[in-house]
Amino acid sequence: MSKLKKIKFTPAAIDQEIKERLKHWPKIISKYKIPSTKKALIQLANTFLPFIGIWVLCYLSLGWSYWLTLAFAILGGFFLARIFIIQHDCGHQSFLKSKKWNDRLGFVSSFFTTLPYHYWSRVHSFHHGHTGQLEHRDIGDIDFLTVEEFKDLNKWGRFKYRMFRSPLVLFGVVPVYYFTISNRIPTVSISKGWSEISRSQVINNLAVGAVYLLLALIIGWKQFLLVHIPIVVAFSIIAFWFFYVQHQHEKTYMQWRENWDYLLASIRGASYYKVPKVFRWLTGNISFHHIHHLSSRIPNYNLEDCARENPILQKYVTKVSFLESLKLIRHKLWDEESQRMISFREFYKQLKKKEKV
Repeated sequence: MSKLKKIKFTPAAIDQEIKERLKHWPKIISKYKIPSTKKALIQLANTFLPFIGIWVLCYLSLGWSYWLTLAFAILGGFFLARIFIIQHDCGHQSFLKSKKWNDRLGFVSSFFTTLPYHYWSRVHSFHHGHTGQLEHRDIGDIDFLTVEEFKDLNKWGRFKYRMFRSPLVLFGVVPVYYFTISNRIPTVSISKGWSEISRSQVINNLAVGAVYLLLALIIGWKQFLLVHIPIVVAFSIIAFWFFYVQHQHEKTYMQWRENWDYLLASIRGASYYKVPKVFRWLTGNISFHHIHHLSSRIPNYNLEDCARENPILQKYVTKVSFLESLKLIRHKLWDEESQRMISFREFYKQLKKKEKV
């Protein structure tokens, strides 16, 4: 009896299979795009009320122990991430049926998250339309270099990039800067009517500043800063980490625009982050990031149902557990030749090999 030959599937063959098996994806996800007023109202209640309660606990705990305050602040950071997902869905016009109420709720949410609603939503929408395109990796994404780009840098350029991609800077300094400063300045201009978005950003800055000033006057500047800063810092790091894991896993999808494919960018370019259910809940099901990228019009409260009821959507996505995600910290450069993210160590190893040839 002859042995069957083992078939080796190439990346190109897998891509073709994905495109064939998921060619009817708009029909598969269509029913999940319908917002539910009931689910939305329940999520508003079980998100904003606990966050406000945790904020008050942080304030009260200042008189007991600041370590307790910081512990509450981390929990508050997770609930703030959940508020951020509500704001994020409003920006996609998916959370509620009414555009008017989506925009109102998104604007109110920005007082909590510190992210200006209209400006961030516009930049994020651009990310959705261009995710995985190497020409636009610096807009709405975590910037990175390809192997060839890094190789062409001088010593100073390489040092700066290595510092930027170091864990302390990338997951400590950058998230806080991005969420509290970068988005308050209109640094990105990507479409017509951008001046109107910039104006709304200024209005948002003034409104958020006024609310924070009022809170500081009521409870005291010191108390306000001791409570709110650690919550925002925790939220920034949590949100940034999830975004990193879901886009810069090893076998993600990066192509120049001429070779880019929307379906592949969604299924292969975004991951499914397999964290415990409580963390999926706290982060608004953003773990199902590939489905969210297939259609940003699916509200977060429908993402899990969509994944569970359609196993085909889970078949080709990269699944990353929490422990596996810690290894992704080593990912520094995109190797176009092998089509994967690599470490600096691997880069220099490859370079030494090529120099010997």
